[in-house]
Amino acid sequence: MKSLISLATQRSYRVFLVGVELKNRRTWEVEESLEELLQLAKTAGTTVVGQGIQRIPSPTASTFIGSGKAAEFAKQCDALDVDTVIFDDELSPAQNRNLEKIFCRKVLDRTALILDIFAHRARTREGKLQVELALLQHLLPRLTRYWSHLSRQKGGIGLRGGEGETQLEADRRRVQERIETIVSELEEVRRQRGIQRRGRQRHLWPLASIVGYTNAGKSTLFNALTGAEVLVEDKLFATLDPTTRQLRLPTNQHVLLSDTVGFIRKLPHRLVEAFKATLEEVVEADLLIHVVDISHPQAEEQIQAVNLVLEEIGATGKSTLMVFNKTDRVEAPDRIRHLLAQHPQSVAVSALEKAGFPALMAELANLLRPIRQVVDLTIPHHESALIARVHQLGQVIERRYEDGAVHLAVRLPPYALPEFARYHRVNAKESIPF
Repeated sequence: MKSLISLATQRSYRVFLVGVELKNRRTWEVEESLEELLQLAKTAGTTVVGQGIQRIPSPTASTFIGSGKAAEFAKQCDALDVDTVIFDDELSPAQNRNLEKIFCRKVLDRTALILDIFAHRARTREGKLQVELALLQHLLPRLTRYWSHLSRQKGGIGLRGGEGETQLEADRRRVQERIETIVSELEEVRRQRGIQRRGRQRHLWPLASIVGYTNAGKSTLFNALTGAEVLVEDKLFATLDPTTRQLRLPTNQHVLLSDTVGFIRKLPHRLVEAFKATLEEVVEADLLIHVVDISHPQAEEQIQAVNLVLEEIGATGKSTLMVFNKTDRVEAPDRIRHLLAQHPQSVAVSALEKAGFPALMAELANLLRPIRQVVDLTIPHHESALIARVHQLGQVIERRYEDGAVHLAVRLPPYALPEFARYHRVNAKESIPF
């Protein structure tokens, strides 16, 4: 079914973009959204040769932009030798069919374009399942037009259609059965993720999920912090499949850091639903690291768009660290100071140049700190492996050597206390958060 909307061909498709300025939309919002659609189209491997904006109070039921404007845009498409027309808003199945009759060429909406990008960028089995589910749910109500070439009987008593309707019903049944199979398989994915989370909780390792607008530099930051090799491209949705790595903070605290799919304005609801298994990592996270491209002129609007998606998946109200990235691209320091002042729990970094990382790591340690106990340990000198283990798991705050042993005052997480039980007694003076 993927091939029904796929844009990946031997040659680059020539596309025409259509935006709509409704009564409740501001001009700059439409222009910004259309520019984002252009970037999406380029990510899909197409060549954008033209665009147009229709200003109407509200969409028309049959063609969304009105038949007159559609005919006007169709003439422009003829002159530009356009293959495909892409609308910046979601079209109903009826609107899509009517517009294709007027344009005499393929018509896609923003949702179909995003699904096409996701279909070609998913790499893991889980990612492919999630994309296929969203794709089939999108195509199911639109299947009628794909069988219009089949003959139909005029009918009579007891006859209510021909081969076309029979084939259509069979295809719908197969699609519905496949959707049910994928839903079942994704439920198994969720079950496995639940087991993984319970295993993590046994170690008391917190989870920090990186979220943000697509192309904000999330994967670059993730790679810089963890040494991972997640794909980094100057394209929208360069990363789809989630990746989790262990991060060790300067306080010897272990954190699981998860890189997730980027968000955009008008992110299709069915895509959010399909990616629930992946986005559960965000919902279950102890901390959200919201990465923002500080060099983008609409940074505040992108923050709001991400917050809307977080609200949709039920991840609001979590402790959040705002990370204003790409400071190397900002020439005005006042902009950085202004945004940091607006968001008190925030830091400014350049993930590309690894600038501002000490402040970032310190803030992460502060926000992710579990309850750690300060304990006094006395370990013989010859047990060097055990001494190294203490430094690995805890934060040593005092050290002295006497009587053939090393005496340590160290902050340890609760799960590590039994390992050193024979060497310590709890310091009654403090059991403090760290």
